[in-house]
Amino acid sequence: MDVLAYFKSARNVLAVPAGVIVFQEGEPAKDMYVLLQGAAEVSVGGELVEIAQPGALLGEMALVDSSPRSATVITRTDCRFLSVNTRQFDLLMRESPEFGRHVMKVMADRLRRTNERLKLAVDELAGRGSRPR
Repeated sequence: MDVLAYFKSARNVLAVPAGVIVFQEGEPAKDMYVLLQGAAEVSVGGELVEIAQPGALLGEMALVDSSPRSATVITRTDCRFLSVNTRQFDLLMRESPEFGRHVMKVMADRLRRTNERLKLAVDELAGRGSRPR
């Protein structure tokens, strides 16, 4: 799905300068964001895990499961975001199954990347633990 084309006529666009915290890990969520322009850093536990580029969905997990934010997002450059609240998200899911599949794909891709990082970390720890002293 071409998210940028899908939302090209959006009216709820937020202009956010570089260096601004969009949301923080642990905060309650009421919106998700579509990054329309610019770049933003996504970190978990203070560790950079992604540089979001135009078309990225940010904050969708907390919107889907009504849990606190699992990451912090800070604008790296001047950015433009589309803010999507729960009501709008539900409407998008009903009106566009393609959008719903896209959200699930984004979440699945992030989970796969996280699994790969976890596997590498476990392998590294196992390697250290098996060396003779």
